[in-house]
Amino acid sequence: MTRRTVRKTQRGNMAIEFSIVFPLFFVVFYAIVTYSIIFVAQQSLTLAAEEGARAALRFQANAQTVDDALARRATAACETAKNLTNWLASAAQCSAAPAPCTYDASLRCIQVTLNYGYAQRPLVPTLPLFGLALPGSLIARAMVQLDPDNVL
Repeated sequence: MTRRTVRKTQRGNMAIEFSIVFPLFFVVFYAIVTYSIIFVAQQSLTLAAEEGARAALRFQANAQTVDDALARRATAACETAKNLTNWLASAAQCSAAPAPCTYDASLRCIQVTLNYGYAQRPLVPTLPLFGLALPGSLIARAMVQLDPDNVL
């Protein structure tokens, strides 16, 4: 067989090979991009929860009672956390509430929780069957201990 005959018989092989290999490469690329963005969103939520907990340490003026001071600190914590997660289209739900410190019940703590429903608002459009491997929600929590002498 001459070279010319071999080329004519091999003409469509590359297109067939490409059509077989391309979906595999695309799925791997899609998985890398999707999980990278999920990782970035989770780290962003964790940072926002930590910064919200730090904001709860700041003194809140005009508080009349300890419960009022704790409520104001919780509000400040959520405001700070929400400001840091605004790139998630304000879809992250924040809750900050006084919680008992697990190591000493006589102390006051505030727990900040951020919850982003990834299943309802995915950052990357999901492919069929990929939804099974993605998290339903991304949750970040941070807790801070308040100085009992400086709550008010």
